[in-house]
Amino acid sequence: MPVPPPPPNGRPARATDQPALPPGFVLGTSTSAFQIEGAAAEDGRGPSVWDTFSRQPGRIKDGSTGEVTSDHYHRLEEDLGLLRDLGAPAYRFSLSWSRLLPQGRGTPNRKGLDFYDRLIDGLCEAGIEPMATLFHWDLPQALEDDAGWINRATVDAFAEFAALAGERYADRVAHWIPINEPNVVMLMGHSLGMHAPGRALMFDGLPVAHHLLLGHGRAAIALREAGARSVGCANNHAPMWPASEDAADVGATKLFDAIWNGLFLEPMLLGRYPVDLAPLLEEVVAPGDLAVIRQPLDFYGVNYYQPFKIGAAPEDAEMPFRMLELLGYPVTGFGWPIVPDALREWLIMFRARFRAALPPIVVTESGCSYADEPGADGTVDDQERIDYLNAHLRAVAEAAQRGVDVRGYYAWSLLDNWEWTEGFTQRFGLVHVDFETGERTPKKSFGWYRDLIAAQSRSIG
Repeated sequence: MPVPPPPPNGRPARATDQPALPPGFVLGTSTSAFQIEGAAAEDGRGPSVWDTFSRQPGRIKDGSTGEVTSDHYHRLEEDLGLLRDLGAPAYRFSLSWSRLLPQGRGTPNRKGLDFYDRLIDGLCEAGIEPMATLFHWDLPQALEDDAGWINRATVDAFAEFAALAGERYADRVAHWIPINEPNVVMLMGHSLGMHAPGRALMFDGLPVAHHLLLGHGRAAIALREAGARSVGCANNHAPMWPASEDAADVGATKLFDAIWNGLFLEPMLLGRYPVDLAPLLEEVVAPGDLAVIRQPLDFYGVNYYQPFKIGAAPEDAEMPFRMLELLGYPVTGFGWPIVPDALREWLIMFRARFRAALPPIVVTESGCSYADEPGADGTVDDQERIDYLNAHLRAVAEAAQRGVDVRGYYAWSLLDNWEWTEGFTQRFGLVHVDFETGERTPKKSFGWYRDLIAAQSRSIG
């Protein structure tokens, strides 16, 4: 297993030099529909699993829901103005399946279709390349009522959704991602029950992984048939570090690495499941499925936040591994360790392992949460976020210098939003949102990122 770099002595020195990014490197930002749109019961939108889950007592840390969140649905023009001010050449967002198809399939919702027309047209008019994600965790509740991703029929519904989106928007959307972080959907939502829909199936949740991957493949086919020119993925990846050199810890780490990383990247890139997990999926894999999953990718999206320290679990535990605290590193407001070197090493090892099978890489999500609030003068000084983004972009630049074909970085996130089970307790945005009034305040990091984008544009020109 990879060996972690030594921890820094205290907080790392703040890097003031701009990262030496490759020519043509794209700096973008990102959001997801459920986390920012609000208008949960307006204009024909149907409920999603996160609407249902967030209303269950004890599920969300602060008891909030995504009913209003950042109110992007009603503040679209204002947010397009922020994007224009930022100057980023690309913006990643997701389409709300429930807003476009309130029952998950069937008759499309005209007002939902029109909303995304306005968003996409606004981006194109501003010279911003749209990157659209089809499924960012918000499955229509009507499909969940029929067993959701446990049911193979959901794959067919997802392919219909992809065809609808492609036919409507592929003429203007530059890049497409069928499914965001299928490993999180499977593990957190269906194995551990910590995310919507709240199923705690343990290893019996593995069929969900196959159906998500099959949905990815079917959607890629449907999008390309509708004229999409660039289709990729957005998989959450993390380096895995064993708690010790003990065989039990190393074995547990290898197993969790196969579940978190290999279970999703090997089928997409190689058309096979990791050898240790393949026997557990035999009953759900039909002939031809792996060929459908292994669609050509125009880019491979990596969502990176932190490495994981893994140890063997006690013999009576439901899972044979446990996640341990990684000590010795500074942490974000979420308590996640800040290890930019791990991103660099992941990118380098990823390229070394897959070589010709690996398309160009895009970091489709990377960011940090802190308790940012306006000061007495109304400004939001989030220097820690600037340090974080700078360090991670420098890590990406170093990987590129080592021969990794990495072409972009999408900072998470444009806006403070509703952060899933954390509710409104975590702020990831370049823009502060007052969740009582909806007021937007660009943070110090917004200005820093804007200046970096402008400098990168000048270096290209």
